[in-house]
Amino acid sequence: MQYTGVLKKMRTEYLDTVQYYLDMKSDFINVNQLLNKEIEMHFVTYECLCCGKEKEIYRQGFCKSCFFETPNAGDWIMRPELSKAHLDEEDRDLAYEKKVQLQPHVVYLANSSNVKVGVTRKTQVPTRWIDQGAHEALEIVEAPNRYLAGITEVALKGHVADKTNWRKMLKNDIEDANLIDWYERLKEFIPEEAKDYIVENNKETNINFPVEQYPEKPKSLNIKKELSYKGKLVGIKGQYFIFEDNTVFNIRANEGIVVRIVLV
Repeated sequence: MQYTGVLKKMRTEYLDTVQYYLDMKSDFINVNQLLNKEIEMHFVTYECLCCGKEKEIYRQGFCKSCFFETPNAGDWIMRPELSKAHLDEEDRDLAYEKKVQLQPHVVYLANSSNVKVGVTRKTQVPTRWIDQGAHEALEIVEAPNRYLAGITEVALKGHVADKTNWRKMLKNDIEDANLIDWYERLKEFIPEEAKDYIVENNKETNINFPVEQYPEKPKSLNIKKELSYKGKLVGIKGQYFIFEDNTVFNIRANEGIVVRIVLV
């Protein structure tokens, strides 16, 4: 059995154990069902997630021209504090930016390798935490727009990390931390503009990933360079495939690449 399609971020379902799905155009794969099976992956070509053309991917699944033109790749995506839709100011497409930026956003603490602060749309809870491989997370602020959430994150970054160590996350080498204690420590650093939106009486969300075996020394697969790979899938965490030989493959980092997946 084989599947061919362009890679996009895996869809997830938050159950007792996270369920992962790959949308491969004509097929929809429950990746959990591939655990403990030998699979082959082959590089086929590129397909920009914006224009759909067979052009080399530049960043975030987009070809170079689309990356600098589509509103889906504006600077405010990675840096929420740059959001300007609340000021009625356009970056690339004001209608799109209003739709995305002017909705509830959550500032959260997550523990995937270490405690970190992040921002996501309310509708992306807990999906965002699953994508980061966090085994626990806690909402600390629910702001009415992306800008307020962004400036809150910036204020807190001076006191807590804002990056995940992907190697530690995949090895399940996670710091033992109490997110409620972190929340109490960080509250005083939340900007005045956002204090009215602090989440009170919040509870941790715990996440369990379908991993049979964690890699001791993760080595990242570059399918564009290697062209093909064969291995036994033993886990899925964050947006990574984990194989028995310590190879890991980041689906999110390879969006826009067309691959063929073969069940051996």
